[in-house]
Amino acid sequence: MREVQVRKGEPVDRALKRLKTKLEMEGILEEMRRLRSHENKTERLRRKARAAAKRGKVRFRFSMPKPAEKAEGAPTA
Repeated sequence: MREVQVRKGEPVDRALKRLKTKLEMEGILEEMRRLRSHENKTERLRRKARAAAKRGKVRFRFSMPKPAEKAEGAPTA
C-alpha cells in the first residue's frame, strides 16, 4: 500500500494531491479503472499502443546517441 507522510503545517489537500500523483505515476489508478469495468478488444489494443508509444518516447529520450563514424576516403575540412 502506498503512503504519503503529511508534513508539519502542510494542508491535507496538498498531501492528497501528492498521493494521487504518486499513484498515477506508478500506474495504479489506471489499473484500477481498467479492472473496474469490462474492456473490449479494441480498447485493450488502444491501451497497449499508448503504453508502447510512451515506452518508446522514454527510450528515445534517454538513449545515448551513437557517435558518427568517419567515412573512409572522405575529405576532411
